[in-house]
Amino acid sequence: MPALHALTNADLHCHSTFSDGTLSPPSLAERAALNGVEVWALTDHDEVAGIGQARTAAQALGMGFLAGVEISVSFAGQVVHIVGLGVDETDPRLIEGLRQTRGGRERRARDMAASLAAVGIPGAFEGALKHVGNPELISRTHFARFLVESGHCSDVGEVFRRFLKEGKPGFVPHRWAALGDAIRWIRESGGLAVIAHPARYDFTPTEEFALFSEFKAHGGLGVEVVTGSHSEAEMLRYADMALEFGLLASRGSDFHSPTESRTELGSLPALSGRLNPVWMALADRVQ
Repeated sequence: MPALHALTNADLHCHSTFSDGTLSPPSLAERAALNGVEVWALTDHDEVAGIGQARTAAQALGMGFLAGVEISVSFAGQVVHIVGLGVDETDPRLIEGLRQTRGGRERRARDMAASLAAVGIPGAFEGALKHVGNPELISRTHFARFLVESGHCSDVGEVFRRFLKEGKPGFVPHRWAALGDAIRWIRESGGLAVIAHPARYDFTPTEEFALFSEFKAHGGLGVEVVTGSHSEAEMLRYADMALEFGLLASRGSDFHSPTESRTELGSLPALSGRLNPVWMALADRVQ
């Protein structure tokens, strides 16, 4: 395992076929290592079943590994994602919390399919399921891949704009975990909670301040500053937010697929030297 330092090429946010990614955990590990990643985390949505494969592959490649997860949370009427890093994926409290969070995905997916059928797109549930295999983990991304595959849209971005965002024909809300519960599950399993890609949420300044304040009050310790969906200006802004709230800074591509993701594994800019990297605080959890 490489020695950790502030400029370590850490990529602490990506997804495999165990949630809504298109590559297996071993394939992701190989891709990360080829791109110079030194410390890597697999953070599938509401699922830790791929961690064992990911750890084994990372260790075989000489890459440091952090067990991770990305938990979907409802906050101020929106879905917010909280990444857990350095978790114990065998912790029964974490496993049960994730099981509860996944519950309802199939019902939501069937409602989404019915909404799409009403606007002339039949067979969406079965089409989306081909891309995931497990109804408990079916998501909007799987519907998006079906709509591209079936010729209704040219790419995943178009699907979300036309069909899957709030107010569009295929959007169906889902009640996710509470913020405090998600952070508690992460902490009880020995991990550290991080707000994922904060610029993606459509919060007012007051709502965003409330998110960061509640997150910190519940024991959250980090925020993604450098991530695939952040512009340079947003990276600067959330660097300032990290310092304002005394949070550790994380870095992760949020990689899902070679053909869909905005940013390649391991290709993000470095964190600012004025920030405290989250991986340094998790040195004893890197495997």
